[in-house]
Amino acid sequence: MKFVDEAIIKVEAGDGGNGCVSFRREKYIPKGGPDGGDGGDGGHVFLVGDEGLNTLVDFRHKRMHRAERGQNGMGRQMYGRKGASLYIRVPVGTRVRDLDTDEIIGEILQEGQEMLVARGGKHGLGNIHFKSSTNRAPRQATSGTPGEKRNLGLELIVLADVGLLGMPNAGKSSLIAKMSHARPKIADYPFTTLYPNLGVVKMGMGRSFVIADIPGVIEGAAEGAGLGLQFLKHLSRTRLVLHLVDIAPMDESQRPADEVGQLIAEVEKYGGDLADRERWLVLTKKDLLLDEEFDQRKERLLKELNWRGPVFGVSSITGEGVDELARALMEHLESLAKEEKAAADMPDETPYDPTRS
Repeated sequence: MKFVDEAIIKVEAGDGGNGCVSFRREKYIPKGGPDGGDGGDGGHVFLVGDEGLNTLVDFRHKRMHRAERGQNGMGRQMYGRKGASLYIRVPVGTRVRDLDTDEIIGEILQEGQEMLVARGGKHGLGNIHFKSSTNRAPRQATSGTPGEKRNLGLELIVLADVGLLGMPNAGKSSLIAKMSHARPKIADYPFTTLYPNLGVVKMGMGRSFVIADIPGVIEGAAEGAGLGLQFLKHLSRTRLVLHLVDIAPMDESQRPADEVGQLIAEVEKYGGDLADRERWLVLTKKDLLLDEEFDQRKERLLKELNWRGPVFGVSSITGEGVDELARALMEHLESLAKEEKAAADMPDETPYDPTRS
């Protein structure tokens, strides 16, 4: 199935039903009076998270989504039926934007999570509500209000703990294939990854994390070169970014330090907090070098980058260093989870102030 991570839809909530003007007319009951009922409320439009979906491709074929209109009121004080609400199922990880205001409405992050995106119209009142001592036969009723209409932009952002960032052919697809059961396309030419891939890395009973591989970013991506920066948003929710660097490029004129600098410059142009996210350096294709040569290139690269963070050397062909990297990632993610839980459980230590309302 084709991966589609953006879609535009129009949603329309149901209009409220109109109130009814009616008078009671029965044999032997003169001057029966008004008995027009109210209309029904219009149906709402909701988005609902569904873990069984992993693409927005369905919305490329159906863009208009309408909830049911409320039924009009009727005589004999019969109220109209409320319009049925519409529930639109979307993948977990969908960000919703109002295209008319460019406002982010919210994000669907859990299975079954509901988000109200268009509110149904209110019902109109029947003439039974307008009877008074001075108006015994009211002939007025109110119309239902229209339901909300919105143009929505849907963006699917994959949910992963670890994201892979690197130039084309840096070995991202090979690494995710080695660490998990994901089977991305792997070849010896750039841009074999055309859309994000997710893999689950299992480290034992109840211990696992999700890793995401996105298409490579090249110099000039901010201006649209290559695949541009359209997939960098998929790293915005990751806890940690692995920056993969080909330590043994086939073209000897390519300097790994220059490629790292180019990629960071493109990420900074992209904006947001991605450039400030925690990042580990992973030197790939270690099997192409002797240990002594690998150590020399590694030291030279770290010195040129003035790198102070964690560094790993891996080979996705032989598996060297992959298990060590996976264990370090699992331990780091578990440590982050413990810190977050401790912060959430920490009591409020603000001293009690009796004068504070």
